[in-house]
Amino acid sequence: MKSLLMQQWDDFWKLNPAKRRWEMPFVAAMASGVPLFIGAYFQHVEYGLVSSLGGMTFLYMPHTKLAHRIVFMLCAASCMTTSFLFGLVAHHFPHLMVPLITILTFALTLMSRYFRIAPPGNLFFLMAAMIAAYMPLPVDHIPYQVGLLFMGALMACILGLFYTLYLMARGVPEQPIMPVEQDMELVVSDSVIVALFVGASLLLAQILDMPRPYWVPVSCIAVLQGINFRAVWSKQLHRITGTALGVVLAWGLLSLHMNVWYMCLTMMTLSTLIEFVVVRHYAFAVVFITPLTIFLAEAGNPGMVNEVIAARLWDTLLGSAMGLLGGYCLHQLGLRHWLSHRLHVMRG
Repeated sequence: MKSLLMQQWDDFWKLNPAKRRWEMPFVAAMASGVPLFIGAYFQHVEYGLVSSLGGMTFLYMPHTKLAHRIVFMLCAASCMTTSFLFGLVAHHFPHLMVPLITILTFALTLMSRYFRIAPPGNLFFLMAAMIAAYMPLPVDHIPYQVGLLFMGALMACILGLFYTLYLMARGVPEQPIMPVEQDMELVVSDSVIVALFVGASLLLAQILDMPRPYWVPVSCIAVLQGINFRAVWSKQLHRITGTALGVVLAWGLLSLHMNVWYMCLTMMTLSTLIEFVVVRHYAFAVVFITPLTIFLAEAGNPGMVNEVIAARLWDTLLGSAMGLLGGYCLHQLGLRHWLSHRLHVMRG
């Protein structure tokens, strides 16, 4: 046990080698930050926040050939927009919220596993859906909000095009296109397990009457992205530790009561820092991810600092615990093969 704890301690502080080009974090910050400044200029920062969420589409850009990159990013933009629309619609069916989010998670996980989408995988798609699911909007406002998010996603695609042309001019080598997953029964069984635990985490948050339950399934699916159970355990520790430090940073930033211009600049700075450090140390990145996501979802509630901070911490703890339990089931080969067999029998 002592040896295991010492190894876990050493792994926690280990820095991964960074293979990401230094220009990428600045372009990613532009993709999510420019819509914020446009919204602030027209005195509608709430519109800028929605478009900024769409700007996170840039993070899905692969390092493949130009044609494949553009098609892939446009597909990611469509998926981000569809998930956001799904969440806005689900808001008007509160009694069906859990099954609807479970179905959406299954579809997103199935897609990301089949096409072997690199991290962030299905994380930001589900985050867009969950934020939208708790936006109190009337039905006739839905098309306008969806259009705002799609405009942000489209701007991310345009920035991705220019960034790719810049890389081509610099002679940066391209990576091969990843082949699709061949074992469809395993993909389906994994998607079922992930969807069930994400849905269960949302149901548990609702049963506990948590004030902001949307962060629970997001934390759950973030932890479930570990490639094995040890990685899931490590990611849970990183997420909880990073969130605990991040809420302190968020409390300090929210306590400043910044005007919209300083808020936009702060969010762009946080985005840049995240993309610089996330490939090196996940917990360190979560320290900056926490205040950024709080700004994205809670900028309209500037006077509720303590409530927001407490809710985010408890949501992360519950979501990470559910993610750890789901990761244990996900990486039990016997359970996965049994579920694959049952699905094969049902299909037959």
